[in-house]
Amino acid sequence: MGDLGVDTAVERVDDGRYTATLSRDWEIWGPMGGYLASFALRAAGDVSPFDRPASFSCHYLGVASFDAIDISVTTLRQARTAASHRVEVSQDGKPMLEATVWSVGEVEGLAHDVSSAPDVPAADEVPPVAELLTAEELEAGPPFAFWNNVEQKPLRFMRPWPPSEPIEPVWRAWCRFTPTPTFDDPWIDACRSIILVDVQSWPAAHLPHAYLQPPFYAPSLDLYVAFNDPRPQSGWLLTDGHAPNAAHGLMGWTGRLWAEDGALVASGGGQLLCRRVPQR
Repeated sequence: MGDLGVDTAVERVDDGRYTATLSRDWEIWGPMGGYLASFALRAAGDVSPFDRPASFSCHYLGVASFDAIDISVTTLRQARTAASHRVEVSQDGKPMLEATVWSVGEVEGLAHDVSSAPDVPAADEVPPVAELLTAEELEAGPPFAFWNNVEQKPLRFMRPWPPSEPIEPVWRAWCRFTPTPTFDDPWIDACRSIILVDVQSWPAAHLPHAYLQPPFYAPSLDLYVAFNDPRPQSGWLLTDGHAPNAAHGLMGWTGRLWAEDGALVASGGGQLLCRRVPQR
């Protein structure tokens, strides 16, 4: 089991340069994309003069191994209330991720909120996934190590699996990080959003096709996350992933993240690229 705050820590080498080590506890088809992206966010946070990340955008350029990475942060613009940084993550000289990050200070401006959280049971009314699994499934453990770090309370749990027909491409679940569910540091708190927005992609996108058990998986090409209304005190966060279209080898998706009080914590999306499962 990993700990988000510990496992995304970066070590400063000199001005704008950092190093870190990827933990195998966060594996999904290699290092989980949002986990790798979290290192870029935290390095930008160390450079930024501001306490609040506003948005994050990245391209995934390679599949890293669970080893040391190098991180370089460049200031693109720094103004009185906002700053933009470019972050490059590499491993053994090969590019793995390139990101841009906006951060902001105290800003006075317009305010409104017409967002509406899905009408679903509260987190304390939904059974955890561990109570829905068989004894054999519990003994075998999750399909990827990543899920040992996140408690799940799915809003839809299907038996038997695979299903007998296409399922609506929507994935909703209450999720909480373990062993540390919340963080006071706004940059680590934002890592919760990056990971839980990113992870919504495939669980939503594959549902219309799962009944066929097709020989494909779909890693992320990119990720965008807007940090809307932080709720660092909300341990449980509701994932709300939608993948309304898949065509030409691409699967587009959008994701939202809701707090227990109904606030829209973060929103984003990206594209998945279909790849054939290697034949053994």
